[in-house]
Amino acid sequence: MNRVDTLIGNLRIELPSWAFGNSGTRFKVFGTPGTPRTVREKIADAATVHRLTGLAPTVALHIPWDEVADYGALRTYAEDLGVRLGTVNSNTFQDDDYKFGSLTHLDKKVRRKAIDHHLACLEVMNETGSSDLKIWLADGTNYPGQGDIRGRQDRLAESLASIYEHIGDGQRMVLEYKFFEPATYMTDVPDWGTAYVHVAALGERAVVCLDTGHHAPGTNIEFIVAQLLRLRKLGSFDFNSRFYADDDLIVGAADPFQLFRIMVEVIRGGGLDHDSGVALMLDQCHNVEAKIPGQIRSVLNVQEMTARAASLDIEVLTAAQDAGDVLAANGVFMDAFYTDVRPRLAQWRTERGLPEDPMAAFARSGYQQRIEADRLGGTQSGWGA
Repeated sequence: MNRVDTLIGNLRIELPSWAFGNSGTRFKVFGTPGTPRTVREKIADAATVHRLTGLAPTVALHIPWDEVADYGALRTYAEDLGVRLGTVNSNTFQDDDYKFGSLTHLDKKVRRKAIDHHLACLEVMNETGSSDLKIWLADGTNYPGQGDIRGRQDRLAESLASIYEHIGDGQRMVLEYKFFEPATYMTDVPDWGTAYVHVAALGERAVVCLDTGHHAPGTNIEFIVAQLLRLRKLGSFDFNSRFYADDDLIVGAADPFQLFRIMVEVIRGGGLDHDSGVALMLDQCHNVEAKIPGQIRSVLNVQEMTARAASLDIEVLTAAQDAGDVLAANGVFMDAFYTDVRPRLAQWRTERGLPEDPMAAFARSGYQQRIEADRLGGTQSGWGA
């Protein structure tokens, strides 16, 4: 087995339950026929993506959006469909109590509420067999002087430490950063450096999540990937694509070359080794396109850019770099990016009993028509549900 096949064989992309629910703009959330009404229906849709692509064996949950009475039964349901339950994502950005922060709030009772929510998420993980607790915070301020920047960092460190005490063996705390939104003046975890400082202080079971949409325009994301892998603190990715800000579009849609460059560094840093611990996940909202095909297209985009990155001739590239031949080195890099790996990936799927064209196979399957006919009544899932 050659290098490309090995790395593609190691590729696993987690799907987010919320990607199958309704979403939209700041002004309107759009409903669509067949949208899941329950977490089980979300998992069924995710399992369909995996069945057609062979790339998405786990489904991330969001608490409280995906709360159920029996998580053991939910775990069994998922496994019966051929997938497992993955990352558990917390939510401290919707309750009124969190208007001025959650883990950073001045009021100790509010901080305690936020901490307890994360401990409840850990209990969910214990029942589902999940290993990662992902924390993204909306905490921050809108105006200069609104809050004590240093004090908020002190309270955040204290709150994270309280949660980390309960992280079990085989579990991880994954801290996500975002440079703005909803806080527009100062966000409490705005960049990879802040996230790294906090997780490094906690211990080896605390790592950083990098969301590809959570950066200012022009940021060299692949540099951050390389640095966090070098420091052994890159725990997970949230893949999506952006034109302006955190657009949560289909990964690779805006800048496939950026996705290629990122995957080059993931491979270079051992992030696709079978024991790397780096979890790849989609974090996307399908506002105007169909949701299941949107997820299929997304995982295929990651697979394609991974295959192109794996085809990079490292020996020739290194020789050009060592010789200081700028144009030759860049040429080797660009040759890999422009390599058409689609026929090879179609053959890879055929050899594994998967459809050669998963998008066409889904369209032929009748699955969308069945769920549109079956999922009548009830309340469709979406943001906050």
